Amino acid sequence: MKTVDSEKEVPHRAPSTGGDERNTLDLSVVMPCLNESLTLGTCIRKARATIERLGIHGEVIVADNGSTDGSQALAEELGARVVPIEVRGYGSALRGGIAAARGRYVIMADSDDSYDFTQLGDFVAKLDEGYDLVMGNRFQGGIRPGAMSPLHRFLGNPVLSWLGRLFFKSPVRDFHCGMRGFRKDAIENLELRALGMEFASEMIVKATLFHLSVTEIPTVLSPDGRDRPPHLRTWRDGWRHLRFLLLYSPRWLFLYPGILLFILGVATSLWLLPGPQKIGRVTFDIHTLLFGSMMILIGFQSINFAAFSKAFAITEGLLPNDPRLDRLFKYITLEVGLAIGALLVVGGMGTWIFGLEYWHSRNFGALDPERTLRIVIPGLVSLTMGVQIILSSFLMSVLGMHRQ
Repeated sequence: MKTVDSEKEVPHRAPSTGGDERNTLDLSVVMPCLNESLTLGTCIRKARATIERLGIHGEVIVADNGSTDGSQALAEELGARVVPIEVRGYGSALRGGIAAARGRYVIMADSDDSYDFTQLGDFVAKLDEGYDLVMGNRFQGGIRPGAMSPLHRFLGNPVLSWLGRLFFKSPVRDFHCGMRGFRKDAIENLELRALGMEFASEMIVKATLFHLSVTEIPTVLSPDGRDRPPHLRTWRDGWRHLRFLLLYSPRWLFLYPGILLFILGVATSLWLLPGPQKIGRVTFDIHTLLFGSMMILIGFQSINFAAFSKAFAITEGLLPNDPRLDRLFKYITLEVGLAIGALLVVGGMGTWIFGLEYWHSRNFGALDPERTLRIVIPGLVSLTMGVQIILSSFLMSVLGMHRQ
């Protein structure tokens, strides 16, 4: 990705006139705050001085999440606008601060003095080029000693950022950088909902899925100036980020594992249906066939869940519309699903009838378990999948009603 010169200045802009009073400024700098009185003043001074140096019309907003250390009074004394946010959470504070912003552009950064507010011009320059979201990248800009724990630096951030690129084809290589700039209208249209730390991932994921233009610039991370532990909780918040990435990717959560399990189950079942198979001294028989059948059913159900999740997420506006799903709905209708399901149910019942005839030939006496189960198990799988398809067809029709 291209970067900008850290010394580049943004030309002076004339103040906006008329129109919506909510967007009369060029830039709003939003700082989430919860008891940050030790560092908040430094951040506000740097941000205001940089705005003045750049010659742009801007404001500093402190999204206060219930501070009890006098952060609010300090912010107002230094000329910042304090927006009280009652619902606790990093995402909640930022959502409230962004909603209150009057600038066309918004730059958010933590109020613990770990990010360099003199770099605001670099973000504004990229936004002026037409980008919707400009991310800071701490791994490119530099992480100063003590600014990030080894666990976060070498495991947490790289792994979660890699998963984000794998799941969503995002260009961002530092998903959790707390300093980022964006066009307010573009981000508001994404209708971000996360209340916690996963808000950082939600912004990038939805910006990628809804095809906003995204880029990164190097950003330096310094040790914070707090005299207390950070609000971030490594394992809790790491899990919340991972959970969010999985929930927003039905393909990786349900579809791909389901397809893999289904294929393994089918291959195992076809291999064992004719009779026992040996590999070396190990014999695979009806017990393994039973596990193969289980893999087929679980895999098929997981594939169904992928379709349900995708349809529901699109309906709720969590994911963008998928043309492939629309084309699929043209061919796989409720009637088609019912027909396929009914055929599988009939096939399963037919297999059982064949099994019943085999039992009758033995005068309803004792049966050979190996031969019997090779008849019963395929029938069970066919009947169960048929019922699943019938029920799934009705549910998919309900989820797809808005498309009609």
